[in-house]
Amino acid sequence: MSTAQRYWREIPRRYRLEAAKCTKCGFIAYPHRAICPQCKNREFTAINLSMNCKLLTYTVIHVAPSQFEGQAPYTVGVVETEEGGRLTANIADVEPEDLKVGMPLRLEFRLIQEDGDQGVLCYGHKAVPA
Repeated sequence: MSTAQRYWREIPRRYRLEAAKCTKCGFIAYPHRAICPQCKNREFTAINLSMNCKLLTYTVIHVAPSQFEGQAPYTVGVVETEEGGRLTANIADVEPEDLKVGMPLRLEFRLIQEDGDQGVLCYGHKAVPA
């Protein structure tokens, strides 16, 4: 499967922050999973995650992969939404020294990269100060 095909298939879930909530233990999986990693249940309810989140941890990338070389250094963090869903996102519009674990952030939909020889524009969520 090409990069463009894989990216196209993920658009609805990624753009709308569609997650899956385990019907047995309540674990929130983003992106969707077939099996709950906590209780091994296979039944989920679809939910949309909020754009409000908090910073759990972060790192500054100084040596970037080839598709992000022009953006280095940049910050990537793990954020948790109000519902408890967790995702990794670039952190924008704030200097790394101003970041604090637990600080409120908001997810915004932005250009992430131009991918591959086909020039596919990949959009996704970046976390910015709330």
